[in-house]
Amino acid sequence: MNKKIVLSAVGISLLGSTLFGAAVENRERQQSVKQLIGEVAKRNQKEMDIVDELRHMFTDGKVTGQIRSMYIGYNEQNAPNNYATALGGSLKYELAEFHGFSAAAAFVTSHDINYLSGEGDKRDTELSGEDRSYTELEEAYISYSYDKLILKAGRQIFDTPLADSDDIRMIPNSFEAYTALYSGENFTAMLGHFDRWQGSDAGLENKWVKTGKNGSNFAGVTVDGEFLEANLWFYNFSNASAADILQGADANGNNSYYVDFGGHYHLNKDIHLHGVVQYLKQEELDNSRVEAEIYGATAELVIKGLGLNVGYNESSRKAGKHSFSGYGGGYLFTNMDAMILDEITEDRSAHAWVAGLSYGLKAFNFLYAYGDFKGDADSAGIKAHIVEHNIGVEYTHKEELTIAALYVVDRNKEDDTSTDFNNDNFRILVAYNF
Repeated sequence: MNKKIVLSAVGISLLGSTLFGAAVENRERQQSVKQLIGEVAKRNQKEMDIVDELRHMFTDGKVTGQIRSMYIGYNEQNAPNNYATALGGSLKYELAEFHGFSAAAAFVTSHDINYLSGEGDKRDTELSGEDRSYTELEEAYISYSYDKLILKAGRQIFDTPLADSDDIRMIPNSFEAYTALYSGENFTAMLGHFDRWQGSDAGLENKWVKTGKNGSNFAGVTVDGEFLEANLWFYNFSNASAADILQGADANGNNSYYVDFGGHYHLNKDIHLHGVVQYLKQEELDNSRVEAEIYGATAELVIKGLGLNVGYNESSRKAGKHSFSGYGGGYLFTNMDAMILDEITEDRSAHAWVAGLSYGLKAFNFLYAYGDFKGDADSAGIKAHIVEHNIGVEYTHKEELTIAALYVVDRNKEDDTSTDFNNDNFRILVAYNF
């Protein structure tokens, strides 16, 4: 399997400031290890002022951004080692609202530091692409808000179970889309359509890749109360055109139905228990070979700064078919830094379990997680068994500066000669929000 495809499963890939939010009263439940390690480089979002005069849309507009640098290195078991270091970030300008209307634009960029990066096959390309640099207008939208409703059209970033920013390296995913978001007291409803996307998951060589001939549609409702939570989402993904499929584009046509339901129990201000179950059903469209049925469950116990969690997912065999994690990292409870169940579901039954330990101490956060992914023999008699370890540490200062490191170990227990999932990966991230 191509490493670029493997890495598309990653969240932002380093420890996050919400990773061990146990220091915050009534800590929110984390859906997976991927999300446990997925918030570190999240950029600040500053609220815009509502003004009465058109000129104030510009004078009261806000500028936000982030400076980001990352080192990544792979110690490959059966291929040349590779590494890279990049410097970049983002810059966003958003107009203040005028009678509900606003607009924004944001650039994102990443540039390899050549003397800190390898050459030839010793250079890792996932930070800045084959050209060693990547710059793109990642957001450019017009929005309208009225009461609890927000309408948005243009290039934008959003996060849903099967389409998300998955900010895994230097560049997040963003979408050319039309979206509508309604936020009630304890629920949120969202629907939208997106045609193209860009970012690390989409590949840094071809900007704004089409999401099927007819694009993708989605609608969902999220309920989040003090003791109960639930998600119900529907997606319609179209296939790429016949010509694009002949050129190597993926056939992802399917209808996806996602639901999860769970509860929270707060014994006291220091002890919290979370439990959630999930279900994903995917129906094939246009002979795409995407068809799946996946079940999952997770439980998490938080005692002051200590968090303990375990997650499980199981996928039933569909002959000649496989699952589709969507445009982004996906939402399964067992998603880890590099490995997700989606990688081993083709033509076989598969299951995975993940156990994690997290601890927060003042400005420092620590993580260890272990995952075991197994697939039964497919029609060719080939089994799958991948084991992954995630070890990380993070330091934050006033929610502006983050320094984090993550060490990932992947081993292919069925084939120790394979170039897939037989490597050690070490990353360091420095991010400053302004």
